[in-house]
Amino acid sequence: MELLDFARGLAWRFAIAVFVAGTLWRLAGILLLPRMADRSQAREGALSKPLGALYTIVRRLWPRPEFLQATLFVTINSYVFHVGLAIVVCGLAPHILFLRNLFGVSWPALPSNLVYGVGILTLASLCAALARRLSHPVVRLLSGPSDYLSWLVTAMPVATGLLATSHLGARYETLLAIHVLSFCALLVWFPFGKLMHAFLFVFSRGATGVRFSHRGVSV
Repeated sequence: MELLDFARGLAWRFAIAVFVAGTLWRLAGILLLPRMADRSQAREGALSKPLGALYTIVRRLWPRPEFLQATLFVTINSYVFHVGLAIVVCGLAPHILFLRNLFGVSWPALPSNLVYGVGILTLASLCAALARRLSHPVVRLLSGPSDYLSWLVTAMPVATGLLATSHLGARYETLLAIHVLSFCALLVWFPFGKLMHAFLFVFSRGATGVRFSHRGVSV
């Protein structure tokens, strides 16, 4: 119980503080970068900047037909574990109770067996992503310690959550504490690693959309 109290108390508060401060710091560092005004004339019929940004953000949620065959596995696998993570986080009753205590909002929970099955599928998808990173020569060459650490802190909450739900390996209180601590580790690492793409992809794709639509480039 001491470990669980630590996980729910000091570790959780520290993780939240680092996550919020680190995320705001990263976002401020991007938004406050100096920018040169584009004084060129926009192409006739070009979308406005907000529409150009929004179009590219939405359009690039799926690869162009020319690249679909080469990226099909990565694309589908990415959707499996992203959607799976969302279902596990937002669909399990204990998670909803936790979010209600944190934000004051709640919604009906999904059946526990369904969420458990999605959790297994999500972990398998993460393992498939790791296997590809280790086996693909180019991806392996481009991968560094940050990539593997980002994978680890993402997979650990899923794995420990499945163990805690199944009551496998230790007392439930111990498994729950490890699960909470693994999530705290994810929050601490989030602003400083590749997981920050959850926020940054909007800015990068939006900036590309503004620039391309201004020039009349189809994306």
